[in-house]
Amino acid sequence: MARRSEIDSYLSALLQTASFKDYGPNGLQVEGRAEVRRIVSGVTASRALIDAAIDAGADAVLVHHGLFWRGHDGRVTGWLKQRLQRLLAHDINLYAYHLPLDAHAEFGNNVQFGVRMGLSADARFGEQSLGFIGLSAEPTTVVALAERLQRLSGRTPTCIDGDGRPLARIAWCTGGAQSYFEAAIASGADAFVTGEISEPQVHLARETGVAFIACGHHASERYGAPALGEHLATQFGIEHRYIEIDNPA
Repeated sequence: MARRSEIDSYLSALLQTASFKDYGPNGLQVEGRAEVRRIVSGVTASRALIDAAIDAGADAVLVHHGLFWRGHDGRVTGWLKQRLQRLLAHDINLYAYHLPLDAHAEFGNNVQFGVRMGLSADARFGEQSLGFIGLSAEPTTVVALAERLQRLSGRTPTCIDGDGRPLARIAWCTGGAQSYFEAAIASGADAFVTGEISEPQVHLARETGVAFIACGHHASERYGAPALGEHLATQFGIEHRYIEIDNPA
C-alpha cells in the first residue's frame, strides 16, 4: 500500500516534471482515495480505460494522456463530465505525465520504444531534448525497418523512402512529433521514426533524402506508462496492471 501523496511526490521527482514546459498539468490530475493498493496504467485517460480500471478494482490510473490540456475552456460537460464522473464516483486517483514521460531515460516512451526497435540513443535533439538518435547495430533499409515496426505495432507504417541510402543513424520521437523531422535531419539522421505524419514531411523526405516513417501515435506510446507502473509496483509494493485500449491513430 502507498499513500496517494507519496506517489505524486515520488513521480514528480523521478520524472522532473517542473523542468518541462508542457501542454497541460503533469501529476495528480484527479484526487481519489488516500491509499493506493492497485494501479492501472494505460496510454490515454479515455472512458474505456476508466471503465476497465473500475472493473479491475483500481485505486489509481496512470496515463500518458490525461484529461486537461491547454486551450480547454474549463467547462465540465459532455465527454469530460462522463470521464470525471466515473473517477469521482469510484474515488479513483488519476496521474498523468505527458512530456516528462516521453523524455525519461529509463521508463520514458522514447527509450522504451527504442529498446523494442533494437536501438539505444547516443544523443538527443529537438525542443526540450525530446528527440532520440542512435546507431543501428548494422545498417538497415527502409523496408526492413518498416517491417520491424509493423511487427512491433501490428499495423502498416506510412513510409517515405528518402534517397535509398543505408540507414545507419536513426532518429525517433514517439507520438505526434512530425515537427521534429527538420531537427532530426540537422542532427545527421538517415531516417526518422515517429507516430504521425503531416503534409510537409513528405516533401522534406523527398528533397533531403532522409526517410520518414510514421507507425501510429498510440502504437508508439504504449510502453512508457506500463514500464513506469511496474516500477511503482516494485517501489511501493502495490499491484499493477496495464490495460491496452486499441486505438488506430
